[in-house]
Amino acid sequence: MRHRARLAPCFAVAALATLPACAEPPPAAAPPPRSPLAAVPAPAPAPPVASAAPPASAPLPEGPDHARALHAAAIVVDTHNDIPSKIIDTGFDLGKPDGKTHTDLPRMKSGGVTAEFFSIYVDADYVKSGAPGGGPARRALDLIDVTYQQIERHPNELRLATSVDDIRAAKRDGKVAVLMGIEGGHAIEDSLFALREFYRLGVRYMTLTHTNTNDWADSSGGFGRAPDARHHGLSPFGEEVVREMQRIGMLVDVSHVSDETVDDVLRIARAPIIASHSSSRALAAHSRNLTDDQLRAIGKNGGVVMVNFFVGFLDGARAAADAALFKDHAAEIKALRARFKDDPDKLSAAMAKLRKAPVGPTPLAVLIDHIDHVAKVAGVDHVGLGSDFDGVSELPQGMTGIGDLPRITEELLKRGYSDDDVKKVLGENLLRAMSAAEAYARSTKTTLSGDGSTRRITDK
Repeated sequence: MRHRARLAPCFAVAALATLPACAEPPPAAAPPPRSPLAAVPAPAPAPPVASAAPPASAPLPEGPDHARALHAAAIVVDTHNDIPSKIIDTGFDLGKPDGKTHTDLPRMKSGGVTAEFFSIYVDADYVKSGAPGGGPARRALDLIDVTYQQIERHPNELRLATSVDDIRAAKRDGKVAVLMGIEGGHAIEDSLFALREFYRLGVRYMTLTHTNTNDWADSSGGFGRAPDARHHGLSPFGEEVVREMQRIGMLVDVSHVSDETVDDVLRIARAPIIASHSSSRALAAHSRNLTDDQLRAIGKNGGVVMVNFFVGFLDGARAAADAALFKDHAAEIKALRARFKDDPDKLSAAMAKLRKAPVGPTPLAVLIDHIDHVAKVAGVDHVGLGSDFDGVSELPQGMTGIGDLPRITEELLKRGYSDDDVKKVLGENLLRAMSAAEAYARSTKTTLSGDGSTRRITDK
């Protein structure tokens, strides 16, 4: 019988890191009782960070070239791209487009991308004992390594980034900043020690769950997996995970989590959080999307909701059709997933044949509707882009991949957004939240591991 490898040897090569001091740490306080979203307290203000402000730029041309020039001048950040999974599973290389992905180097350039968060996505199946290729942490390490692989193979186009300053430097240098975010908190295998090692390797956000509830946080379920309210939000250890993430400067991501988990995160958060790839539930009734109350609470927290491009989260009719599909064909879908686990295109085609009736295409305007709704409810300072490229089967019309991001700029301008507000949506909002998270971490005046929490999930 193969046993899950111990974590310590995997991380032995990581270098020590320190969180530099910036300001006096906030006073310790007992956490307040659970409260509804409307009563979520505002986080303690973080010290101002100079790098959060964009540099001055030259006037942009007017007329038909304005949108193109604005997009080129802006810092464009996409917080969720599943291309590492395709790289590791198929051997794809970003420098060799094959027409089967949403992402490659030429289209990253034509899309005007400044920073792309590569998703370190760990499927729930890796939690099972004896999963092929090791357990969740092993899968995450493999995905991190192929991310470094692409950066090292293409040093003229890509650079590793772990901070806001790195992103702005990449813009100045004409490169794409590659950052990493873990998707699925089970990747840390219930270890705060592992969490800190992933931070050392460059991970700058973690989605607390995927479609599975883990040992310390509840998921919203989805894609045929029913929600499991095992903890009714975060367990006590889950709360410690959130506190430790914010102490070290790793963004807390509430995409995929249950409503109660969102509530708990906002109750204890002391720095801005993000939803790295979620849309509006008011426009498309899907449990993966956020309610208006949640949008307002994330805005109050100073966080950012990065809108997902998947039509199943954007189009209400498609969301309803998908729900019926998973309900009526659960066994068949499970078999198809096993059969086509390494070929998402064939899986998508096979699942389309199961539909009782075809669902029409979703226009690009629906994606813009979600961006617009989040901007109106949470505030224009609290919305961004979280495409889910190469992790979804279908995008809106006119959005064939990462090269089409300039179309969002065009559409926002058509709807009357100012240049400054367009820049906020494209990336400045995320940089502001990330800067605040970095500043909060510095304000604690703690070292990464020397002052790290040693709590274990088995502790009472």
